[in-house]
Amino acid sequence: MPLGIGFLFIYLSISNTTAEDRATIYSSIKDAHYGYILISLVMGLLSHFSRAYRWNFMLHPLGYRPRLINNILAIFITYIANLGVPRSGELFRATVMQTYEGIPFEKSFGTIIAERAIDLLMLLLTIGLALSLESDMIYSLLEEKAIDPWSLAAVLLIGGGAFYFIFQQIKKTQHPVAVKIIALFNGLSEGFLTIVRMEKKWAYLFHTLFIWVMYIAMFYMIKFSLPETYSLGFEPLLIGFIVGALAISATNGGIGIYPFSVSLVLISYGISKEASLAFGWIMWTAQTIMVLLFGSISFLLLPLVNQKK
Repeated sequence: MPLGIGFLFIYLSISNTTAEDRATIYSSIKDAHYGYILISLVMGLLSHFSRAYRWNFMLHPLGYRPRLINNILAIFITYIANLGVPRSGELFRATVMQTYEGIPFEKSFGTIIAERAIDLLMLLLTIGLALSLESDMIYSLLEEKAIDPWSLAAVLLIGGGAFYFIFQQIKKTQHPVAVKIIALFNGLSEGFLTIVRMEKKWAYLFHTLFIWVMYIAMFYMIKFSLPETYSLGFEPLLIGFIVGALAISATNGGIGIYPFSVSLVLISYGISKEASLAFGWIMWTAQTIMVLLFGSISFLLLPLVNQKK
């Protein structure tokens, strides 16, 4: 289904452009300044290395000290797996650590869930920053899409209450399946609570900020690769980054929907349809090639660097 959504947006991109438009888009991509694209990719790599290093701050309180190389390889395997099946990468990542570092699946998966919660918080803070910078435009977009934040909050509250009620009922039974669910939940909770117990909280905060600064910077750097987007300010690119971040989880690696969504933002700031689509496709293609390359290398290296264990 997610892949189908991606192909739908590719079709929309094609159907909304003429042959001349597509030739212009191709020419823009071909003539782009690839030095800036390379800098953007280096920033992306730095964010991934920082994420791998930061992970140990959560694993150490659990009594585990995995090798950094395994953390790095597991991170890239996560991203390439998500290209195939969205959100499957987190399962692969925890499985890698169980296989090569002996960390119980539920505990490492708990730290991954905690990490995703931190990412969500950082995304919300980034959205808050964008709201403060471009409040008028964002509110008009919400009104246009008829998005009611109070209704969304009510749905989340009801869903949370239902989950709590069901979980309490499961705890009261000794059914083997229920016992396994409780054991899994306890492991996840232990992994999640490492955020509270970790010793190097300031170092964790530094790497968290560094990761997200690199995310935004790698997106921002792409503007210099095209003459049409060179003069764009920070605010439209920040909103484009947020929209892209939300869109990328909708399909396999954001295929189709990422370039389309980013282009809509840039078009609203006066960038031509051709240049905005070129920007979106350059950003998406660069990220995807990086993930495919380093993810494939990680699959090959993982058993080799652990063959003596």
